[in-house]
Amino acid sequence: MLFKSVQTMNWMEKELALLADASNERYLRDSATVPDGPGYTVRGGRTLLNLASNDYLGLAQHPAIIDTIRETLLTEGGGSGASRLVTGNRPLYGHLEEALATWQHSEAALVFANGYMANSGVIRALVGRGDVVFSDQLNHASIVDGIVLSRAEHARYRHNDMEHLKLLLNKHRDKPRKLIVTDAVFSMDGDQAHLRELVALKQEYGAILMVDEAHSGGIYGERGEGLCSKLGLQNDVDVHMGTFSKSFGLYGAYVCGSRTLIRFLINKARPLIYSTALPPSFVAGISTALTLVQTDHWRRDRLYSASKSFRSSLSDAGFNVGSGDSPIVPIIVGDNERALRFSAALEEGGIAGVAIRPPTVPDGTARIRFSLSADHTPKELSDAVALIGKIGLQLGVLRS
Repeated sequence: MLFKSVQTMNWMEKELALLADASNERYLRDSATVPDGPGYTVRGGRTLLNLASNDYLGLAQHPAIIDTIRETLLTEGGGSGASRLVTGNRPLYGHLEEALATWQHSEAALVFANGYMANSGVIRALVGRGDVVFSDQLNHASIVDGIVLSRAEHARYRHNDMEHLKLLLNKHRDKPRKLIVTDAVFSMDGDQAHLRELVALKQEYGAILMVDEAHSGGIYGERGEGLCSKLGLQNDVDVHMGTFSKSFGLYGAYVCGSRTLIRFLINKARPLIYSTALPPSFVAGISTALTLVQTDHWRRDRLYSASKSFRSSLSDAGFNVGSGDSPIVPIIVGDNERALRFSAALEEGGIAGVAIRPPTVPDGTARIRFSLSADHTPKELSDAVALIGKIGLQLGVLRS
């Protein structure tokens, strides 16, 4: 019986060998925080400047958030004990959702366990067989998987190509439900969606518009509301999604919109219905983080300045870093194996910069994806640019 089982699993070894041959196999590596060193991480016993985290505002180790979580653990206990529709919906949830709705200038909000569950659950709830979803080619995997689970038709438009999207909308104009979904800031490129054009197309074709602000929430807007708010479009977006795992420095996600939308999702979003609720300590910690996101304006100012300087310095050195003003700054390397060597050389030099390869990014566009934090100082980043340039020359990514 054991021999038969081993034979049955041989296909896994073959697929793993193919991944390894293409320099595309992934491995889990331990990382640890540096208590007195925000902006750093420990890997392989070495302290590294952390240019691979999504802790954009530097809140992941904020003492006020930690104190809130600790105090709530003492009063509410560790776990929630059930899904939100059973007995897991503690009063802390309601307080947080009211605050989120106010922050986003919406009628209501709903908290999910994480961004993947939010995107996959919302899309599956809103559309089904016979409907169509128009999705940017570079949208996050959680959006793609949500479309697959919904069984709606997937009309993928070329990245930020509004003419292609209009062509697809016209082709499917008679579908009963039409959903346009996009990242606000694209997670691997750091550029922005053409939100104004998307709003105009949604109105022209009678579609629903869903925007994922995972990588723009906390960063843009007067109080960190996100890119939609910065552009004055918050009232034109039907489904506004964001996460607590980036700028908030914690874990979880939210959806904001009309009261009808939130009531509908409570009844139709399967990941919400069938998942255990977030622990109350996390919900309390998120509430504290929300206050900091709205009031610590200096964090956004510092991050914006650092992102602008870091991106322009790498661009001036000759790297292909793309466009945008977000803290996501990719260096396009192209070849998988070279991207891995670049990442290893960075680590040897004291920098955590992770190689991102297909299928996360398109074939031939392997890259080092740098992501900055408000914790990083100008000197740390200027020293990092110098090392990155030196390695780029050594590996032939830059020409001398």
